Amino acid sequence: MVTRTYSVTGMTCGHCEQAVRTEVGAVPGVAEVAIDHATGRLEVTGDADEAAVLAAVVEAGYEATSAA
Repeated sequence: MVTRTYSVTGMTCGHCEQAVRTEVGAVPGVAEVAIDHATGRLEVTGDADEAAVLAAVVEAGYEATSAA
């Protein structure tokens, strides 16, 4: 399994975190999601397609880029 880090913009609270966690957690291949709205940092562990993870963040109402 691989852990990838993303930068998410627009989150302001725990509810925002939960929205992203729910959407990203539903992506096939995602094993674990760690997110912090204060830093905008999203860590995804698993073998999910990166494009699918980014699309899930958009579905939650936010923007994300790979922090590589």
